[in-house]
Amino acid sequence: MKTINLFLILLLPAFLCAQNADTVTYKPVELPAGFTSKMNVLYTTAPNWEGKMDIYLPPNDKGSTPVVINIHGGGWNKGVRESQTGFNTFFKMGFAVANISYRLTGHTTAPAAVEDARCALIYLIKHAKELNIDVNRIVIMGGSAGGHLALMAGLLANDHRFDGNCPGVENIKVAAIIDKYGITDVWDWGYGPRITSSSAKRWLGSKANDKEFAASVSPITYVNKNSPPVFIVHGDADPVVPYQQSVDLYNKLKQAGVKTEFMTVPGGEHGKFDKEKNSEVNKAITAFLKSLGIAGK
Repeated sequence: MKTINLFLILLLPAFLCAQNADTVTYKPVELPAGFTSKMNVLYTTAPNWEGKMDIYLPPNDKGSTPVVINIHGGGWNKGVRESQTGFNTFFKMGFAVANISYRLTGHTTAPAAVEDARCALIYLIKHAKELNIDVNRIVIMGGSAGGHLALMAGLLANDHRFDGNCPGVENIKVAAIIDKYGITDVWDWGYGPRITSSSAKRWLGSKANDKEFAASVSPITYVNKNSPPVFIVHGDADPVVPYQQSVDLYNKLKQAGVKTEFMTVPGGEHGKFDKEKNSEVNKAITAFLKSLGIAGK
């Protein structure tokens, strides 16, 4: 009996954690007047998985609207789209927002998450008319692993190597990418001389030692003169994703002649910016998009 009681005592904390994980609730996105939402929209399927997104749409009385695709972070192994709620900057500019989920490492390793980000982009292009979306004003954004996926989805353009789940769309070109402290070189993050992460190795899965494959899922590989404009923000004290990764991406974009802006947050850690700095970041993003003619408000 004592053995059974001891087992139950040891098991209880894990059980409570599991219960807490199942009951986490997130504050719903607050929409401005006139906006509508389409929740749990199925944008793609894979074995034992359904890819869903939540779409927030502005009033459609002023013509087609720009849209931002938002991708959550979490090292490709955790995180949920429901945790993402800070879209007011885009709502104020008249943007629609598509907030997506993607396959995490625990379900499927690389390149699954890239495939899903591409499918979300392609879904919006295919359904642009019914959603009143302007296909020439699609912005894709993410933080950390989400920044990596935003970069991959946008920089791949008409390279269809990861589009097997959602073929049939040509002339794919996003209007801009917003990269918040994203991973730009997966091999460097797993094995480089600076900060390294087991998340990269886990995400690469059976190809964890394949440097060529790691390059194929690294945004910096795809930069060329036709790449879309990129806004980058990164804290120079980031303890998770090396600041140098954003420096290297910025330099390659500049060398290719791509319009880009790099905002450094002095002392900024991994997305942990104070309220004032976050406000500055949002203002800089707004100005960047307006300079490209994507947002008119």
